[in-house]
Amino acid sequence: MARSWLSVTVELLGGRGEEFWPWPGRIFAVGPSHTFADLAHAINGAFARWDLSHLSMFTLADGTLVADSETVGELTESPFGPITLGLDMDSAKVAKTLQPGAEFRFVFDLGDDWTHRCVIEEEKVDPVEVLGIRPSAPLSYWGWGAMPDQYGRRWADDDGQGRTPRRPNAPHPMLDGAWPQQNQAEPVDIAEVRAAVEAEDVGRYLAAITGREIDNDLHEVAAGIRMVLAQQRGSMEAVALSIVNRLTFRRGPGDEELAETLLAQLRH
Repeated sequence: MARSWLSVTVELLGGRGEEFWPWPGRIFAVGPSHTFADLAHAINGAFARWDLSHLSMFTLADGTLVADSETVGELTESPFGPITLGLDMDSAKVAKTLQPGAEFRFVFDLGDDWTHRCVIEEEKVDPVEVLGIRPSAPLSYWGWGAMPDQYGRRWADDDGQGRTPRRPNAPHPMLDGAWPQQNQAEPVDIAEVRAAVEAEDVGRYLAAITGREIDNDLHEVAAGIRMVLAQQRGSMEAVALSIVNRLTFRRGPGDEELAETLLAQLRH
């Protein structure tokens, strides 16, 4: 695919009265059909904003404002300062408005003033080359820096005055592989397995073996695989392969022969 998308570098200069250094940044691939509103949504997502109920506004190098139509109207009608022209961010397309090399400003939340410097790079990009896909909206393909919380919160209940909560003594179970906790599985009820096979009831058979310890009764459990594959082959092949892999790994008396039989059934 030709390199027809803009590469837009966006750096966060500051917000909430604080100036950042180094400036955190993201580089976006922006397509020919993407609007300034699309770019604003992409920037806010990439810079970790979660409360999106605030206004966004772009300012171009010639002073043109790009915002929602209501905001543009209010600013244009203002009796103060020079006459300001504006563009509707929901319809104005980035690629049709700006050329490579252009520099412009993006401000999110016209109160906290999260201010970004945006630059359209000279070289265009192929989205499939830099992203691996052709996204429906602008998408970042490179980045750096720590993203500040939109309201400066360091934890869920931070009011800006309390002390940082004490760090737990042990790492979270999700970090050390101890989550979810695996309880000892109950042994499979072979009588129930046999009854399910005899009744040719796939649902009953699966209920009998799911979440149970089956490795000591593989031959009995394997007896139901033929019935399972006959009724629900597509979705049950993984179950059959699990039995085959268990038999192959165990290598007990008759395991190899049974595994070969099941594989032959899987291969028709």
